[in-house]
Amino acid sequence: MSRFVPTELSGCAEKLIRGRHATRAFRPERVPEDTMRTIFSLAGTAPSNSNAQPWQVEVVSGAARQRLADALLTARAGRHTSVDFPYSEGMYAQVHQTRRAAFGAELYGVLGIGPDNHTARAAYDTESLRFYGAPHAAFLFVHGDGEARLAADVGAYMQTLLLAMTAYGVDSCPQGLLSFYADSVRTELGVTGGKLLVGISFGYADETAPVNRVKTERAPLESTTAFHG
Repeated sequence: MSRFVPTELSGCAEKLIRGRHATRAFRPERVPEDTMRTIFSLAGTAPSNSNAQPWQVEVVSGAARQRLADALLTARAGRHTSVDFPYSEGMYAQVHQTRRAAFGAELYGVLGIGPDNHTARAAYDTESLRFYGAPHAAFLFVHGDGEARLAADVGAYMQTLLLAMTAYGVDSCPQGLLSFYADSVRTELGVTGGKLLVGISFGYADETAPVNRVKTERAPLESTTAFHG
C-alpha cells in the first residue's frame, strides 16, 4: 500500500470542506457586492455533463428579499405549497431516516423544543422562511427536461457555491423547505422557466446563537463507500 503524501492544497481542502456547515442564525450585515460576484463567478466553474451548465441562479437581497419572505409566509399561511421535485418521507431508507432523526433531535434539543411540541416546530419553520435572518438568499433552478441528471449537475453547482462561500468567510444554509413554494418564488422574482431545486440563505453567522453550535456527524467511510480492485 502506498503512503499518502500531502499536496500543497490538501491541508486547505481539509480545512475548507470540513469547515463548511449549515448556519441557522445570521447577523444583518450584508455581504459586499464584489464579494458576492466573486463567489458566484467561482461557483460557475462547477462541472456539468457536456458543460451544459443547466442552472439559473436568482439572488435576493434588501427589499426584494423582504418581499419574497412575505410572499413565502403568505403561501405557508394559506397552505399553498408548490413543489417542482416530488418529496415524501417515504423516499428515505431506514438508515437515512435514523440519521435524520438523530439530527432533528439534536437541533430541536438545542432550541429547547420537545419532540411533541408541534406548535414550536411550526414556528421554527416560519423562521426558515425568513431565511433565518440572513440578508441574502439564492435560489437554484434546473433548466431542461433531464430531471435527475440535470438536477445532479445543479447539485454540483450548489456544493461548489457553498465551498466558495466558506472560502470567502460567508456562512450559508441550504434549505429544502424554500423549494416547497416554487410558484411563489417564481411569481415574486419574475422567473418564467426552470424547476426550483433548493434555496440557500447566506450572510454572516450570529456566533452567539446556540443553534449555530450544532455539529452534525457523518457516517463512517466504510458504511457508504466500497473500493473495488
